[in-house]
Amino acid sequence: MTLDRILSQAEGQLLLDERRTLAEVDRALAVSEASAEDTAILAESIRQLDELFLLVVVGEFNSGKSAFINALLGDRILAEGVTPTTSKIHLIRYGDTADREAVGPVEESITVPVDLLRDLSIVDTPGTNALDRRHEAITEEFVPRSDLVVFVTSVDRPFSESERAFLERIRGWGKKVVVVVNKIDIVRTSDDVAEIEAYVRDHGRRLLDTDPPMFLISASRALEARLSGDEELLAASRLPEVEGFLRDSLDETGRVQLKLGNPLGVAARLLEKYQRAAGEQLEVLTEDLQTLEDIEQQLAVYAEDVNREFDLRLAEIDNLLHLMEKRGLDFFDDRIRLKRVPELLRKEQLRADFEREVVGDTPRQIEEKVESIIDWLVASDLKQWQGVVQRVSRRQGEYEHRIVGDVGVGFDADRAGMLATVGGAARVGLKRYDRSVEARRVAEEVQRAVANTALVEVGAVGLGATIALAIGGSTADLTGLLAAGTVAALGLFILPHRRRSAKRELRSKVAAMRSQLMDSLEKGLGGEAEQGRRRILDTIAPYARFVRSERGRLEQRRRRLVDLVGEVEQLRTRVEALTAK
Repeated sequence: MTLDRILSQAEGQLLLDERRTLAEVDRALAVSEASAEDTAILAESIRQLDELFLLVVVGEFNSGKSAFINALLGDRILAEGVTPTTSKIHLIRYGDTADREAVGPVEESITVPVDLLRDLSIVDTPGTNALDRRHEAITEEFVPRSDLVVFVTSVDRPFSESERAFLERIRGWGKKVVVVVNKIDIVRTSDDVAEIEAYVRDHGRRLLDTDPPMFLISASRALEARLSGDEELLAASRLPEVEGFLRDSLDETGRVQLKLGNPLGVAARLLEKYQRAAGEQLEVLTEDLQTLEDIEQQLAVYAEDVNREFDLRLAEIDNLLHLMEKRGLDFFDDRIRLKRVPELLRKEQLRADFEREVVGDTPRQIEEKVESIIDWLVASDLKQWQGVVQRVSRRQGEYEHRIVGDVGVGFDADRAGMLATVGGAARVGLKRYDRSVEARRVAEEVQRAVANTALVEVGAVGLGATIALAIGGSTADLTGLLAAGTVAALGLFILPHRRRSAKRELRSKVAAMRSQLMDSLEKGLGGEAEQGRRRILDTIAPYARFVRSERGRLEQRRRRLVDLVGEVEQLRTRVEALTAK
């Protein structure tokens, strides 16, 4: 029956509030990328507010569903038999004349002039153990639309495996279920009847998480009694007990409660489903975020390692310069002496001796140190790329086993596409990473960095030439020493002064060399290390943006679903509080 004929003012306001909340649920499900099936189920349950009361009869074939409906209607409207006679879903409504009309391949509309149908419609479904899966699927679609579910089982097979599985699937819809145990006429003793009743009641309680109303009847005797007018046989069939329950439950208040409560049960089920899905997706994104943080932390540690390694390796270069400086100071102490004045006058020889004894192999050693730093840097950079590729690939593999299914299909596709794109970019970067080519490129960059310092005026091509030419000038032009005065003056004043000057100039040039070289190497190599880290971060940046933005969106969506769960529960409480007028 429709509600507008019987609602009080307070119930009318409750209906308005429910419609408003259900509209919000519909919008929230759309944002949650709910499946077309779920949105259709919610829409159908909302439409039921404006339609006749819907009683859906379910159970295995041969449990007596059709016989039960025939007994209620008082005529053989539906075919009965021991084989799956109900191959279609029958929607039975009131009509001035009896008529049948196919509605699609598996649904049939039946009209019957029976007064009971003026206030309700009855749906007869194929068996829960139907061989055609389409029938079972459509049966499950009708359950969310129902106002009351009558579950018919048989005393000879109470709660079969298919019946238990079906009840577990529909339990979540929050529908009121009435259990009818049919065929008690085949049970011999009252003790057997009591045993069957206890068994069904216990299993019904466990399967439905509630204590459902339960009736034991004989539908065949009830129909026979109705057709023959045998009141005594009708009472023995116990069908009047079911009719009394339906009559009491479907009074005005009962019908209002069921009508208003059923869409709320559907909404609660769907909200729970997509709230759970959002939670599962957030778990995935939290793990994604942890992966990103691990990668970023790994890169931060890598940067610290690079700096620490640079300090150690540059200290080795600095030590080479220090040793060269010490040899230079010793050289001046040995050469700028009175007894070696003739040697001081041979400028080219003096320079050659200085380069051989002081500078010596230092340029080559420094170049080797720099080359070892470059090799280490390139190898470390390659290792970081390999690590990123492995982490992204692992996340792809881990999630494949956790796909939610028909929930969050868009999320799955977006995330999988992002991981594939980022993983592909990382793998391309790794594939293109040629260690020899990269080492040569870094070496050229470092060489340019050194050449672009204050040493550029020497026209150096390599580090070794730069050092040799720069330090070579520290031998001091000693030409003209003899013109300065007497030998005594040379020995007492001029040579010591020139020796100190030469040492001072050597220290100055070495210090300048050290400062310029170290700065150049730190900028060149340190810049390369930072560029390598930045390239990796740029590669995973789209993934990071997706994870962080999607996480915020999902958290907002879940909060909205949680709020709506609360609103739906408040409405259900108000519906349950309705009392008879």
